[in-house]
Amino acid sequence: MRRTIVTGIDVGTYHVKVVIAEQTGDNNAPPRIVGVGMAEARGLRHGYITHQSEVVGSIRAALSQAEKMGKLRVRKVFLSVGGIGLGSIVAHGSVIISRADSEITTLDLQKAQEASEQEIPSSYALNRKTIHAIPLQYKIDGKAVFGKPEGMKGNKLEVKMLFITSMEHHLHDLIQAMEDAGVEVEDVMASPIAASLVTLSKSQKIAGCVLANIGAETVSIAVFENSMPISLEVFPIGSTDITNDIALGLKVPLEEAEQIKIGAITGASYPRKKLEEIITARLSDIFELIEVHLKKIGRNGLLPAGIVITGGGGGLGSIEDFAKAALKLPSHIGSMTINKEETKSLMKDSSWAVAYGLCIFGLSAPSGPAVSTGGRIFRTTRKNIVAWVKKFLP
Repeated sequence: MRRTIVTGIDVGTYHVKVVIAEQTGDNNAPPRIVGVGMAEARGLRHGYITHQSEVVGSIRAALSQAEKMGKLRVRKVFLSVGGIGLGSIVAHGSVIISRADSEITTLDLQKAQEASEQEIPSSYALNRKTIHAIPLQYKIDGKAVFGKPEGMKGNKLEVKMLFITSMEHHLHDLIQAMEDAGVEVEDVMASPIAASLVTLSKSQKIAGCVLANIGAETVSIAVFENSMPISLEVFPIGSTDITNDIALGLKVPLEEAEQIKIGAITGASYPRKKLEEIITARLSDIFELIEVHLKKIGRNGLLPAGIVITGGGGGLGSIEDFAKAALKLPSHIGSMTINKEETKSLMKDSSWAVAYGLCIFGLSAPSGPAVSTGGRIFRTTRKNIVAWVKKFLP
């Protein structure tokens, strides 16, 4: 029986999480989790590396846990990229059909996509690398086309592309940290997109929704519509800011403030009303940033599947109702689509979604090397982009 094992690793500001998954036989069945590992993340700030050696140590610690549980040695990993260096931009490109009989070929599609990449403003592209290039819409002679236009006929082909990018030096540092920890990076994926593979249903992506991951120092959002991601953004604010505000407002140590925030300390001598005011003020900041971004892309109040909240910050008791009121959208806490009870006991909440999503991505990716780290330049292969985009199709 064919046995495929993949490893996903999520390097967050608060924790490094590793998931090892195994696929045997039936590719339609959910993979079996054979090992998980978690270690405190050291040497990071807002998702980027500040002390390389500390990050390498955290990666090794998390990998060691997962390897011990799975009784195997991890040599290759699928890696998530997050933090404030992550972003997206939409660009348009067009080409004249090259064939004499006006039939659109794969070469025309590639040229249109390359033309759209050339339209990205140099001020945005400076020091950035494209992680994913996703065609959102094609037009032939000014008319929208549903599906791929390859094989159709026309004179002019236009494409609207979403480019998800990362700061080049962040990506370089992250891949270097993996190599220093003794593992090879097979491919990378933006963290919010990886999480979406296991927290959003096809119907949610088709109708339109925003996936918000509230981490320790960042809030990342990915907006979906018609099965595809249409925008991605990361904000330099997170649940740690709430902890700091509680510590200042109630004049308690940070450790105690964290316990108060998650509800582990109750009945203590602190004013409940003041606590609620502190939490509400910071949540207002977070959801105001999300609302401003939705307005910018013309989707505020227009996403029928609403907002799905994941990450450690999703554990705040009032956050679901607050999001609903602030964004005027349906709101609920996201959960991972895992069937096996044994897996649920290993990964108790959606904070594992990124690492697990990377495993799902890895199991669907074509075989063969997808990342070249020679010269520290990364680019997802076109073959892999096609396989990845298929994950969003109904």
